Amino acid sequence: MGKRREGREAAVQYLFARDMHGEKADEGQLDAFWSIHTAKTSTRTYAESLIQGVLANLPTIDEHIRGSILNFSFERLASVDRNVLRLAVYELAYCPEVPGPVILNEAIEVAKALSAGESGSFVNGVLDRLAKKLRSNEPKYSKPAPAPKED
Repeated sequence: MGKRREGREAAVQYLFARDMHGEKADEGQLDAFWSIHTAKTSTRTYAESLIQGVLANLPTIDEHIRGSILNFSFERLASVDRNVLRLAVYELAYCPEVPGPVILNEAIEVAKALSAGESGSFVNGVLDRLAKKLRSNEPKYSKPAPAPKED
């Protein structure tokens, strides 16, 4: 497994733990998290940058998710799925250097690894809708040009 995937999984695990404890993030919590979750320095650095990005933009990220889940309430989302979505939405909205299809694939794989059942499919559906909105400038998500009219 690559350092970015490990970093994403660690970030989701931290965000999940934070959700479960209902606490504000602080440096002490990150230190406690890393004391039980060993990772290489580069993986830890990447995970922390993702964690900080998600937490700094959490209200906006959650609004994007709320607007993209169909026939389901945000509060009923499984905590792991909610945090996989948060991380992916952060990357879609704030990390233009990471291609959208990579973000979606990574989120699906992290959901499959950390969650249960049909989480991968659920995450895929929500993120596909969001990617079309947040990454409309990327060829994969932009609407195709209309076919030229034949005379």
